[in-house]
Amino acid sequence: MTTITDKANAFSALHVPGKPFVIPNPWDSGTARMLAGIGFEALATTSAGFAFTQGLRDHHVTRDQTLEHAQEIATAVAVPVSADLENGFADAPDAVAETYRLAAATGIVGASIEDSTGNPEQPIYDFELAVARVEAAVAAIREAEFDFTLTARSENFLHGHADLDETIARLQAFEAADADVLYAPGLPDLDAVATVCAAVTRPVNVLVVGTLAQHCVTDFADAGVARLSLGSVLARHVLGHLFKAASEIRDQGSFSFMSVLGGRDQIDRFMC
Repeated sequence: MTTITDKANAFSALHVPGKPFVIPNPWDSGTARMLAGIGFEALATTSAGFAFTQGLRDHHVTRDQTLEHAQEIATAVAVPVSADLENGFADAPDAVAETYRLAAATGIVGASIEDSTGNPEQPIYDFELAVARVEAAVAAIREAEFDFTLTARSENFLHGHADLDETIARLQAFEAADADVLYAPGLPDLDAVATVCAAVTRPVNVLVVGTLAQHCVTDFADAGVARLSLGSVLARHVLGHLFKAASEIRDQGSFSFMSVLGGRDQIDRFMC
């Protein structure tokens, strides 16, 4: 039987700079089982994808809902699961630490922490507070009886502050705070990705969206990346097809979308 320690060690071992693995993001137990069944070695939750299943926008799900969802995904599959915990659902470091203590008891073996505030007037935490929050999360997860992988995220590029030097300074500070993986979503191009990877010694996760989606895994390997994630892309891809199919029925009264249906047998083999 695979233990939580086995999963944690396997997840940690996947992070090799220059040999990136893809960690897709399911949004419920069914999609988690499909992705694991297809052969992905680890999964990560998506805050936006989960929020959509609840009829909510991203960042409108509570901590309790998120932790329950993380436990549901971790229980559904045998592979390691990391969770998108947004900004830790708190501002103060002590409150952030409590979130990660609770997270370590859900069955996940990793999680992320963002330096974004959720406040559009001041979207990024001040440098010192951002670092203190990562330090608090690290201290909390080090209490776990297994090797919990913490991913520290610098959110500058997602909030209109495209300053690569400051982003790198934050990632370096998060590394000094003992975060296991570093992540700056929204980087503009592969040169920026390579610059980030060269500036730190911990594994780097890259979000494959925008112009980065034109590249393949080997390109990211050459840049020094250790992990590639998709965020809410798969969820939005599926919902986009739902919208297209429903619009066809409403506007044309036709059903041509059925030509690309997944087969029942194809799907059922991944389910319990």
